[in-house]
Amino acid sequence: MILTVIFIILTLLAVAALVRILFLAAFRIISLLRAKQGPKKLVRLQKTAVFLSVVVILNAGLLAFSQFAASTPRIVDENGNTPPNSIAELTELELNGRKQWISIRGWDKSAPVLLFIAGGPGGTQMAAVRHELAELEKHFVVVNWDQPGSGKSYYADKIKNITVQTYIQDGYALTEYLKERFSQEKIYLLGESWGSALGIFLVAEYPESYHALIGTGQMVDFAETERMDYAKALEIAQAKGDRATIERLRSNGEPPYYGKDVTWKSAVYLNYLSAYMAGNPEIHNPGYNTLRDIFSSEYGVIDKINFFRGIVNTFNDVYQQLYTIDLRKDYSRVAVPVYFFLGRHDVNAPTVLAEEYAQILETPAGGIVWFEHSGHSPWINERDKFAKEVLSCFLKIKTQE
Repeated sequence: MILTVIFIILTLLAVAALVRILFLAAFRIISLLRAKQGPKKLVRLQKTAVFLSVVVILNAGLLAFSQFAASTPRIVDENGNTPPNSIAELTELELNGRKQWISIRGWDKSAPVLLFIAGGPGGTQMAAVRHELAELEKHFVVVNWDQPGSGKSYYADKIKNITVQTYIQDGYALTEYLKERFSQEKIYLLGESWGSALGIFLVAEYPESYHALIGTGQMVDFAETERMDYAKALEIAQAKGDRATIERLRSNGEPPYYGKDVTWKSAVYLNYLSAYMAGNPEIHNPGYNTLRDIFSSEYGVIDKINFFRGIVNTFNDVYQQLYTIDLRKDYSRVAVPVYFFLGRHDVNAPTVLAEEYAQILETPAGGIVWFEHSGHSPWINERDKFAKEVLSCFLKIKTQE
């Protein structure tokens, strides 16, 4: 899987590089034409310049068209018909002066709004949520947000300017937009991994805007999580006699990491743990379908490149800002219901931390829902059960309000 991702990255980067090279080549040839040349050589250079210019224009046109043509498929029922009050759109918004993209999908525009907050920071799960949680679209207006520095919103701001407050401010601005557009007093939140922590930040700061939050792959203490992940990967590698991985882990040292290579150092143990979970027979449907997601219609060619740039660049800059956060200390009281959907076999976000947090968290309602055949992503591993539990929890909340 890792090799596949690397191949996709290199392919997309090669396309972008080719366009740049062709543009520079055409510019160079045009410059040469200005110099004194013989008649025959001048004609050849002119033809070559015209050809390369056409190629550059065509490639640029294809890139622009792929961005313009990006869309999310229409909602269809089992007979292939589109429900009359359904919605399926990609929308660009300006949130606090930053241009960002969301997808909005649902069978009924008057249904409650559910905002899905992707993991990362830097991750985009616009296509993955559409594929894995299509059942929720029958009951909610499901909104997926490409956060600043990720996917279609990669250029929302300079990566170096993005902070935790950026996400909180823009998440709240998006919430207010959704409330107004769909005439809702409150919306529901579903946060995955990093998004589960961002969800806590939002409901803690703006409780009047949210019915409830579900956190899955729940992050609690970022620095402690990294240390535990590192130790677990080292333990697995030692049990397997995997000397190469042991050497790489020890060479990098124990996290947390800082600087320009946070992503690559963290990837050593995070990828190792992901592979470990993928090989666990107790975990159903164990991984992301990266090829399916990256080639989904929501992403143009530039978006596909930024799909990976966000994972690498944004993660690198933002994640090291999170090491001081411990929800057990910083967010021990929340005024809205909070549920934790945890995979029994999650070794990426150690469930012991989420259990500790659930015990001390003061909230009107909530608790832990366990997924016995899941790892870090119950919404993928056990998507049918996940959708049913979401509906069950939110139905309880609705009857209590």
